[in-house]
Amino acid sequence: MRASTIKYEAFDDGAGARRAGSRLATSLTLAAMSLGYGVVQLDVTIVNTALDAMGKTLGGGVAELQWVVSAYTIAFAAFILTAGALGDRIGAKRVFMAGFAIFTAASLACALSPNAIALIAARLVQGLAAAILVPNSLALLNHAYGDDRARGRAVAIWAAGASLALTAGPFVGGALITLVGWRAIFLVNLPIGLVGLWLSWRYATETTRALSREIDLPGQLAAIGALGALAGAIIEGGALGWDHPAVLAAFAAALVVGVLFVWRESRAAQPMLPLSLFSQRLFTLTALVGLLVNIAIYGLIFVLSLYFQRINGLSAWWTGLAFVPMMAAVLPVNLLAPVLAERIGACPTIVVGACISALGCLGLLGIEANTGYWMICAQMIAISGGLGLLVPPLTSTLLGSVEKARSGIAAGVLNATRQTGSVLGVALFGSLVASEGAFMAGLHASLAASACVLLLAAAVIGIGAPSQGMNNPSD
Repeated sequence: MRASTIKYEAFDDGAGARRAGSRLATSLTLAAMSLGYGVVQLDVTIVNTALDAMGKTLGGGVAELQWVVSAYTIAFAAFILTAGALGDRIGAKRVFMAGFAIFTAASLACALSPNAIALIAARLVQGLAAAILVPNSLALLNHAYGDDRARGRAVAIWAAGASLALTAGPFVGGALITLVGWRAIFLVNLPIGLVGLWLSWRYATETTRALSREIDLPGQLAAIGALGALAGAIIEGGALGWDHPAVLAAFAAALVVGVLFVWRESRAAQPMLPLSLFSQRLFTLTALVGLLVNIAIYGLIFVLSLYFQRINGLSAWWTGLAFVPMMAAVLPVNLLAPVLAERIGACPTIVVGACISALGCLGLLGIEANTGYWMICAQMIAISGGLGLLVPPLTSTLLGSVEKARSGIAAGVLNATRQTGSVLGVALFGSLVASEGAFMAGLHASLAASACVLLLAAAVIGIGAPSQGMNNPSD
């Protein structure tokens, strides 16, 4: 009896150790995925604080600065679907680690860029690597967390880290620029990349490989052409005029290539964008909301950074400090989001978040060159708080609307639509403030447009979501 008891206790201790080891590996996998998504989001906004310093060092006007920002997001949006499919085919862990290595090397190239052309080219490579990181980080999380509730909370932490990096970008950038120079904003990615690579290699579990999954090269080329032409038309429209022949030609090219992309995807045996996914209403609505929200938020961050530096004359350091309240607000709200979603439903939580951000934009409509900072600050907190509230349930709802075997491509679609929104937001709002002497009018137009787009996003999900989707994304 005694021996039996000892044997039982030994077995129990071993099982407990294995469970603890499994929990540790899962937690460190989440940490690695959060670093991957976080560094991607950090480089979306950290550049905004450096725009003025880059312009002085490398030359160029608002259009060139838009390309520094948009080169990253264009590559991000255009390649993300192929990256998700690649992860499904050869394993998300392999692809994720390759993306982290490329991102780290491209960051070093950005820091060493001798001119604006070289910087834009390096940013394109960075965007390609970002496209690899994001969908495969979600696929690895989906693989690590089998339970819907655990997955939802893991996604909330993943999104919280990314949102924190997104809003911390201007502050971190301002500090680095003041202390070291603008090139330091890219060098900070090197240690993050090395830590993320080691954690991924050591603790992440490889996903099942779907060797039958093919890469849709014609569709990929069409996506790059359509998005690049559209962004180029909007950016250069603000600089050259909307009736300029080159701008009109770019709009026409975007339309034609976009139609060809849809035609190709509807006929391909294994398309990069399976149009069948959009037969599920909840999937379609969440992807559309992701597009609309990013148009509003990312475009606004771009113009507010220019407002603080070019209109109010703030240094990079003080511009960064001006964004600290956004950084402070977003993390706790991100963590609150899954709790609220469990109480009132995922889609209502998304609606509430979008409406709060819209109210923040409306509250800033009276902004002028001499507007007190604390009035601006309160509205910035509302904008970021609403974003922090809606992103976790938006992501979890979209992933829960498809079978797990398609989680990689589903994550790719969500992030492709969101990054397409980022491209369009920076291009559109940047063009509104690009005219000489018309910055404040453009800023007011940008704020009104952001509020309208966010309210549209709330209406899309609030009115269009099926009744079961309003309560539980996994139904």
